[in-house]
Amino acid sequence: MAQTSPTPEPIGMLTSTRKAEHLRINLEEDVDAKGVRTGFECYRFMHCALPEVDLADVSTATEVLGWQLASPLFISCMTGGTETAHRINCVLAETAEELGIALGLGSARVLLERPEALPSFAIRGLAPSVPVFANLGAVQLNRGVTAGDCGRLVDMLGANALVLHLNALQEALQPEGDTCFAGLLERIETVVAQLDVPVVVKEVGWGIAPDLVTALLEAGVAAVDVAGAGGTSWSEVERHRLGGGPAARTAAAFAGWGIPTAVALTQARAAAPDGVIFASGGVRSGLDVAIAAALGADLVGVAGPFLRAAAKGTEACADLGREWMDVLRIAMFCTGSADLASLRAGARLVRDDGGPVPGGADGVTLVASLIEAISDLRGTQVTRTAARG
Repeated sequence: MAQTSPTPEPIGMLTSTRKAEHLRINLEEDVDAKGVRTGFECYRFMHCALPEVDLADVSTATEVLGWQLASPLFISCMTGGTETAHRINCVLAETAEELGIALGLGSARVLLERPEALPSFAIRGLAPSVPVFANLGAVQLNRGVTAGDCGRLVDMLGANALVLHLNALQEALQPEGDTCFAGLLERIETVVAQLDVPVVVKEVGWGIAPDLVTALLEAGVAAVDVAGAGGTSWSEVERHRLGGGPAARTAAAFAGWGIPTAVALTQARAAAPDGVIFASGGVRSGLDVAIAAALGADLVGVAGPFLRAAAKGTEACADLGREWMDVLRIAMFCTGSADLASLRAGARLVRDDGGPVPGGADGVTLVASLIEAISDLRGTQVTRTAARG
């Protein structure tokens, strides 16, 4: 008997199936980058024994793009389009509302293919007072998605902004991936010009180099999330999804690919001193949030830790957020920083290797002076590393 080929899944169902696989893999498998770290581990704060500020007066509050937020911490874009994703998105929304922080939704491409998937994204009622980011793969703009479609997605979700994510490497590793990225910057510029809400462009974990940060901001993008390497690696996610064979080995070759988050952040801030820059990718503690903020991040996104906490329920997820916000506040207190502006300008951030801290933080001068004093006592000679002024 002749064999017949299986009937291919409709495009919308294929997208939902892929989303379900991605969610399962992220929750069950080791998807961390291999051979590359975020770079946050290279920094620490100089402790201030006499902060000259009361802890009760330390504020982590911030204003970004007109949004009043309790903290620079935000829940980065993750999932949607499946029943499990809906449960997780509800937990994330309740957490964001309770903590007063921004919330990113997973890619809403499936809504353009299967509008009936809307309930898995419909969380606005659970987070009525915080910014919610709709999310779409930027490459879809080269596949017929228009600015009007983007506007409809924003309206459907009641979103305050649209995130366009860049995931060229991930698409290249997927058998069904979209790799038509030519001319995409111009299409992004068109969407920015026609949409009524801010547009944010982000990577998915391999970083955005400073030349592209500049080009995106010049195209009118409201903010850039550098989303660097060192956390979840989507090449590792795709490797698990592929199972084995040559394609999986190809994916494995990129486990250490990308610009470390701290490097991408400092380069972006140097390239765009006045631009709105978000940092995400491998942020794994409240101290990482503090370091990213001190290095110039306006918002600091977290995905994986919130995803795993959300799988346990709202209490666990909110507890994680509160813990990290407390760590940030205490780190600010112990550096004498009453607010985030003081943290960024307070000259307390130093590198472990004594090198200069990008952005002009003078903490390195304090460390260099200390090293010189110790060397004088030991009768040795050291050369002070010049601090950026």
